[in-house]
Amino acid sequence: MGRYLAIFHGAATEEARQNLSAEDSDAFMTRWAAWAGKLGESLVDPGAPLYRKVLLTADGTAPFEDSKVAYAIVEAASHDHAAEMFATHPHLQLGAGNSIEIIECPAPPT
Repeated sequence: MGRYLAIFHGAATEEARQNLSAEDSDAFMTRWAAWAGKLGESLVDPGAPLYRKVLLTADGTAPFEDSKVAYAIVEAASHDHAAEMFATHPHLQLGAGNSIEIIECPAPPT
């Protein structure tokens, strides 16, 4: 089993995010809970939203914006299996253009 980091990209504008109703938000969380429940212990870290981003360079830090809105980590038998796990994630139906990156996280060398 390997670990896979999912990075969720949101395509909604700031205005569209602000206009998301409480009912739509509650419905999303209900669908998310059902999705997470199906994964069981394979969902190693259910993740969280990504806010207040800062880019660190040799010259210092600076705030930045991008399309990354959340993350999660799963354990799966393969990269394809991890992709199958996220194929039904409700984020993909939340807004047109939303996407999910799935990145393999190999164990550190011993």
